[in-house]
Amino acid sequence: MPPPPFGSAGEHRLQQQLGTADRAARFYDQQVRPHLTSEMRDFISRQSMVFLASADSRGECDASFRAGPPGFVHVIDDRRLAYPEFRGNGVMASAGNVIENPHLGMLFVDFTHHHVGLHVNGVAHLYRDRDLRGIHPGLPTDVAPGRSPEMWVHLTVEEAYIHCSKHIPHLVPAPRPARRDMVRPRDSDYFTESRTPHWPSPQ
Repeated sequence: MPPPPFGSAGEHRLQQQLGTADRAARFYDQQVRPHLTSEMRDFISRQSMVFLASADSRGECDASFRAGPPGFVHVIDDRRLAYPEFRGNGVMASAGNVIENPHLGMLFVDFTHHHVGLHVNGVAHLYRDRDLRGIHPGLPTDVAPGRSPEMWVHLTVEEAYIHCSKHIPHLVPAPRPARRDMVRPRDSDYFTESRTPHWPSPQ
C-alpha cells in the first residue's frame, strides 16, 4: 500500500495507535492541499504577521515571528510565496536553519476577524533582493516604508491547510503606545536577570 500523500510517518503511526486514522484521513482529503487555493492566497494577502518553524540539519528547532504591513508575505502564485528579511539582531537563526535544512513551516493566524489560521509548509531558499527581483519582477518595492530587505525567503509550497478557529482568541487592534510611555526595561535588558530592574506589574 502506498504511503498517504500528506503527514509524517510519526503522525500516521500515532493515528494507528490512537484510533484516529479515519478521522485524520478525512482531514487530509478535505482540508490539505498541495498548493494555495485562491481563498488561501487572499487570506495571506491580508495578514500582517506570520509564525515560522525551522530546524537545522540536526533537527534542532527554532520558532520565530515576522510582521509587516498586510501582504508583506508576497504570494507569487499558487505554489510560491516570498517574504523579506530585514536588518535585525544579526543572529539569522531562521535563515541560517534554511541554509542547513530548507524545510520551513509558516502559520498565519487571523486574530481579529475570522479567527482562523493557515499552515503553509514547503521548501525555502534564500535570495538577495536583486536576484529574486530578476526572477520575479513583480515583488513589491515598498514592503516596509523606509526599510530595504537584506534578503528574501522564497518558499515552494508542498502543503497548505487550515488551523481551526476553536481556541484562537479575539484580539482588538489598537495603536501601539509610544516607547516613552512604557514603564519597562529596554529590549536588550528585558530577560537579563542580572541587569533587569524591578518594574510595576500591569494593573
